[in-house]
Amino acid sequence: MWAKGIPDGGLHPGPAREKPETMLAILSQLLPFFALIGLGYAAVRRGFFSEDAIDALTRFVFWFALTAMLFHFSSELSLGQIFDWPLAGAYLVATGAVNLLALTVARLRGEPLGVAVVEAQTAVIGNTGFLGIPLLVALLGREAVAPMLMMLTIDLAVFGSLFTILITLSRSGRMSAGLPRRIGRGLVTNPMLVALALGLAWSATGWTVPGPADRTLTLLSAAATPGALFAIGGSLAARGLDRVAVGGWLSFAKLVLHPAAVALALLAVGRADGFAAQVMIATAALPVAGNVYMLAQHYGVAPYRVSTAILMSTLGSLVTLTATLVWTK
Repeated sequence: MWAKGIPDGGLHPGPAREKPETMLAILSQLLPFFALIGLGYAAVRRGFFSEDAIDALTRFVFWFALTAMLFHFSSELSLGQIFDWPLAGAYLVATGAVNLLALTVARLRGEPLGVAVVEAQTAVIGNTGFLGIPLLVALLGREAVAPMLMMLTIDLAVFGSLFTILITLSRSGRMSAGLPRRIGRGLVTNPMLVALALGLAWSATGWTVPGPADRTLTLLSAAATPGALFAIGGSLAARGLDRVAVGGWLSFAKLVLHPAAVALALLAVGRADGFAAQVMIATAALPVAGNVYMLAQHYGVAPYRVSTAILMSTLGSLVTLTATLVWTK
C-alpha cells in the first residue's frame, strides 16, 4: 500500500522507508515540516523577514518551484492515472456537501451571501499545493501524487469557478456577460493548472524530459518544500485575527468534517480501502489554503476571518493529520 521509495528533493525515489505503525512515529515525521512553518513564523515576528520578503518568496515558490514540481510529476503520469472517475465523483460530492453546509450555517447566522461564500470556500479548500504534496509525498511516497493532483484540479477548476460565480452574484445579483471569460482566464493563467496540463501533454508524447531540463526541474522542485513551508509560516505571522469562534468552526469543518465526508463518499462508491483512499482522506484533512485568504482580500470580504481559520487549522492539523494517517493506515 505504501510507496517503495521516498522522493529525494521532492522528485526522485530514495531508499525504502518503513510504514509508520504508531501515532508517535507519524508525528515524528510530520514535526520537521511544521518546524519549518514555525521557523518562518518566528522569522517574520522577530523582524528577520518583512511581509514583502515573504510575498516575494511565495511568488517564487508559486510560479517557479511548485510549478516545476507539478510539471515533473505530471509528465510521468497519464490523464487516466490521475483521474479515477469514481474517486473524483466521490471527492466532488463530499466537498460540495461540506461547502453547502458551511454556506448554510453562515446564512443562518445572518451573514450576507458574500461572506457565506467565503466561509464555504474556507471550509473545503486545503493547502494541497504548498503543504500537501511536499508533505504527503515525503510520508507516503511518490504514488500519492496522482490522487492529490486530481483533488487539486477539482479544487481549482470546479470550486474556484463556483466561488467566482457566487461572489459575483452576491455583488451584482446577476451573472455578467464577462463572467465566463473571467473564469476561463483565471483557469488558463493559474500556474499550477498550466504546469499540470503541460506535464500531461508532455507525457502523452512518450518522450522523456531531456537531461539538462530534467536537472533544472529537479533543482527548482527541491526548493518547493522548504520554501513553501517557510512562506506559510511567514504569511501566518503577518495576518491579523478576527472572529475566533467562527475561525474555530471553519477549522473544525476543514480538519474534521471534510475528511469525514470524503471517507463516507468513498465508502458509498465502494472505494474506502486502499492507498488512494488513504491519500484522499489525508489530503482532505489539510489546513485551509492561503489562496482563500488572497481571494477574500481581493474581494474585500472577511479576509481576517479567513486568516484566523488558516492559523487555527494549521496549528490543529498537526494533531488531526497525524490521527487521520494513523486511522487510515
